[in-house]
Amino acid sequence: MQLLGRKKVQLVGVDLSSSAVKVLQLSGNQDNIKVERYTVEPLPANAVADNSIAEVDLVSAAINKAFNRAGIKNIGAATAVSGSAVITKIIQMPSELTEEELEIQLEQDATQYIPYPIEEVSLDFCVLGPVENNPELNNVLIASSRSENVDILIEAFGGAGIPLEVVDVEAFAVERCFNEIKGKYGIEEDEVVALFDIGASTTIMHAMHKSTGIYSREQSFGGSQLTEEIMQRYGLSYEEAGLAKRQGGLPESYESEVLQGFKDTVVQQVSRALQFFFSATEFGNVDRILLGGGCAAIADLDILVEEQIGVPTAIVDSVATFNVSSKVKKEALEADSPAMMTVVGLAMRTFD
Repeated sequence: MQLLGRKKVQLVGVDLSSSAVKVLQLSGNQDNIKVERYTVEPLPANAVADNSIAEVDLVSAAINKAFNRAGIKNIGAATAVSGSAVITKIIQMPSELTEEELEIQLEQDATQYIPYPIEEVSLDFCVLGPVENNPELNNVLIASSRSENVDILIEAFGGAGIPLEVVDVEAFAVERCFNEIKGKYGIEEDEVVALFDIGASTTIMHAMHKSTGIYSREQSFGGSQLTEEIMQRYGLSYEEAGLAKRQGGLPESYESEVLQGFKDTVVQQVSRALQFFFSATEFGNVDRILLGGGCAAIADLDILVEEQIGVPTAIVDSVATFNVSSKVKKEALEADSPAMMTVVGLAMRTFD
């Protein structure tokens, strides 16, 4: 199994989050992309926990159901492991080496780059191009993950009857999506952009500069905290609270007593993540903030973040540049778009 999956093959993007399976199929070419199929299948609670599959059978069933509901057949999948489960490094290697020679050399030198025995990891590489001012060397990206992280994905997709062709890195998928949509926001090449993916249980900040992800950090915070507050305040089950949060029907006091406090906490989490970024890198500011993930759908959250932090802020539209097939429910796609950065980046692997 290739971690980065360089072979050319028709692929469907599959994003496994803690709350749902997102499946996306794209068609066309890099300059004219169309959304052919898309669906979201909820996952049972705790089927995926701490960025890892906890209940393989439940995840397999959800993947299978999502593919059937979307009407996707006989196509392999691309999925991703989270950044916390992957070690990446850029090294320099002689440009004269063939791909086969590179693979042999990297396996021999693996202990220099990864803290695990080679037999316990899945290792892959991608040649990025010549080193600046030194064409005799190539920059080579290597990525490694414990084999168990990849094996459980293979097991889950195998149980669903779906061939898993590519295991990507979540941060690389988000970077691919960002580079597709940045023109829609007028983002200049030298801007530093803080891209937030605020999910059900985890918030990930990706910092982008010159078309490349330069920093990534996870925080244990997400929309499930709002759901739990609704449960406790109004005496609802977790499922009822989640439904009420999305569809409405809560008391008039909900916005002032519950939602506003959560929005304020989101701003605090964004500010905190930025401070970690500034202290860990050479950068002392960001030019723009983009909010993604399920929580980005909260009304006026971008306005509050911009007002409190003082940086231009917008909501991510992951499918802004795509055409949409008549087979896809456009309203549902647009509503889910802020939470689709990873699955868009994975589905775009079909154009590599």
